[in-house]
Amino acid sequence: MPVCDICCEELPSEAEMRTHLLLSHMENVMACPFCSLSGVSYDELSFHISIAHIDKDCQDTKTTVADSGQENLNDWTAQRPSSTKTSNVNVKNMDKVSQASPQSPPQVNGMTSPITGTCLSQGISTSPKSSPPAVARASGAIKLVRTTPTSSNNATRERKDGRRKSKQKRLSSPLKEGCFSCPMCSLVCKDCFILQEHVELHLQDQDGAEGHSSEDLTLARKLQEEEEQKWREAETRREAEDFKKLQKQFGLDNSGGYRKQMERTMERAVSRGQMVPAEFHRKKVEMLESLASGMDDGRSKTSGLVEALCRYYQKDASDCAHVWLCAETDHYSSSEGDKGWGCGYRNFQMLLSSLHRMEQYNLLPVSVPSIPRVQALIEEAWGQGADPQGASHFNHRLQGTRAWIGATEIYAVFTSLSVKARIVDFHKPTGPGDTHPRLFEWVKQYFSHSASRVARLPPKVVQTTLPPIYLQHQGHSRSIVGVEQKVNGNLCLLLFDPGCAPREMRRVLSQDTAATMVRRMRKFSGGLKHRQYQAVAVEGLLTPEEKRSRILNSRTLCAEKIP
Repeated sequence: MPVCDICCEELPSEAEMRTHLLLSHMENVMACPFCSLSGVSYDELSFHISIAHIDKDCQDTKTTVADSGQENLNDWTAQRPSSTKTSNVNVKNMDKVSQASPQSPPQVNGMTSPITGTCLSQGISTSPKSSPPAVARASGAIKLVRTTPTSSNNATRERKDGRRKSKQKRLSSPLKEGCFSCPMCSLVCKDCFILQEHVELHLQDQDGAEGHSSEDLTLARKLQEEEEQKWREAETRREAEDFKKLQKQFGLDNSGGYRKQMERTMERAVSRGQMVPAEFHRKKVEMLESLASGMDDGRSKTSGLVEALCRYYQKDASDCAHVWLCAETDHYSSSEGDKGWGCGYRNFQMLLSSLHRMEQYNLLPVSVPSIPRVQALIEEAWGQGADPQGASHFNHRLQGTRAWIGATEIYAVFTSLSVKARIVDFHKPTGPGDTHPRLFEWVKQYFSHSASRVARLPPKVVQTTLPPIYLQHQGHSRSIVGVEQKVNGNLCLLLFDPGCAPREMRRVLSQDTAATMVRRMRKFSGGLKHRQYQAVAVEGLLTPEEKRSRILNSRTLCAEKIP
């Protein structure tokens, strides 16, 4: 029959054993019957008893079995009717024997029998069922002989011992003898009670941690939100600073335009002793008169350069097979009022100076406008509806600023003046080493196309009637006034740079110094390595219908891309 490992009570079936465990042990507080240990699980209590109280467990088991056998005997005697006097005497004698020697086992033929249910009667047959104790007489003494089903009790005892040994082996197998490992850390204890106290400390820490877990989570989220807020604020400040730098770089920081920069430059020159006060006032008056008239004062202009180049190539440059030059064009240099940001305006002035010499463009203003007047012309073009995206980029305002302009602004102002222009975008390199050979081929085609109509075999130097080409790249713009083709077939562009001072450009007019300046004006394919270039070419005049169509189409301005 099943035996409880905690209280050693025998139960008839496994179902009753489970009920016994639930009612007697699991629903109540688990406590060791031999010591003060309590508050543990069933498996832990069984393991504790099997390790710490193995000797007491075995002794109590024997006592319990003996008491159970005595109670069964008394119950059987009380239920059986007294038939003979001998039986009563035997029972009385049995009690006397039992009281006389409670520790001694019964003797059968001089042999001692432990109280384990083993049959010790001699000459009496055993039965699988329970039988009453027999009274035997030997050597004049009355001795009690208990007959029990040996095979059944042996099997029960073997099953009980086997379960106890199996459970002890299962619970103690992971541990070495005398070593108890903590299931929650790597600590090894030599005593189970020390291990129990150590584990209870773990459980107390976990209970305290659970109480603070919600507070810690709230604090962590708050800290994370504060960190993200600081990061967003820092990112906003950084973006604002970068935007201010870009505004300052492109002249949109409201620090003043051409007039203010000119006045500050002259004031610094006076403070450094580079300009006398009388000269300062004279130049200031000239500047104000020029701004009032809207015409450039011409102090940065150099004329006659294309004609001087034509003479130079006719006499020198033996390594050139062909040279194509644009129509006569004046060079405009950056002055104190637009230094660092006025290249786009100066190149526009160069284009206008060339167009003024052509009869078909007689509708244009007679004189070249000043930079503030060019800014006003671009604003007027925006007012007519040209390039609305570019207008929004500059907030529809250029006057009084140092804003840079590019190819789209040149296209917009030419369209508003009824001049046909097109933008060609060389958006990526087309040669090795990030070069643009397609750009050079396109420029050659632009200048040589008109010359090929005149003669089948053009001369070495050809001055065309075409205006220069506006060339824009990141951070700067220049004007293409010609192209060279070397004897070996290589192409070279001739550029007017607004950054070149008037005194330097005047060296082209002298035959002695022209060669040096021409070398500075040349740009081979390896000298133009910006990733993107945009060219603006003037191709005639627009009819009123074409002008309206171009202004309407400029809402989504598209350039001709090569390649």
